[in-house]
Amino acid sequence: MGCKDNTDRFDGNCVTDALRNIKDIQDAVEDECSSSCFSNLLSPVQTLGDTIPFVLYGKGGKNLFVATGNVGGFQEGPCFQTPFFRIRDFHRDCATLQLLRPFDRFEPISVTDEDELCDVTRLVKTDFCIEVDLSCFCAIQCLDPRLLSSRHHHHDCRDESSSSCESSSHHHRK
Repeated sequence: MGCKDNTDRFDGNCVTDALRNIKDIQDAVEDECSSSCFSNLLSPVQTLGDTIPFVLYGKGGKNLFVATGNVGGFQEGPCFQTPFFRIRDFHRDCATLQLLRPFDRFEPISVTDEDELCDVTRLVKTDFCIEVDLSCFCAIQCLDPRLLSSRHHHHDCRDESSSSCESSSHHHRK
């Protein structure tokens, strides 16, 4: 199904539609009462946290959108760059995105282009947000919510000498 196949329900911008859907799902998980009859009690998202991370691509689908957090170093940790976000809110055709801090195995890293995406093994929510005009994007890629868990398995299949992913499985902690 294409982005505009269901125009009676969505506004016609597939990035905006996807972000609104992600926000609805996240809001349902954020209910204070985890056993509410108005939430999906069987949803596996309940055990995966309250965030669906994603990356955005600019017009033409080639440019990975990157934002910078902790400019000036006023909060703990160094300044960083990230293409990983969580939807926080909408304002007409704009959105507030929360920056997600990328980590490799154990260290925080900056990610500025697509070649570095596969180096990320974990994401951490930050207090940094950015306001964006959603008409500036043409593609969104949702990522596995387990990237935000404090402990998950990491499979690195890029090593061609490895016979199986399971042999390179690791546990990570915050």
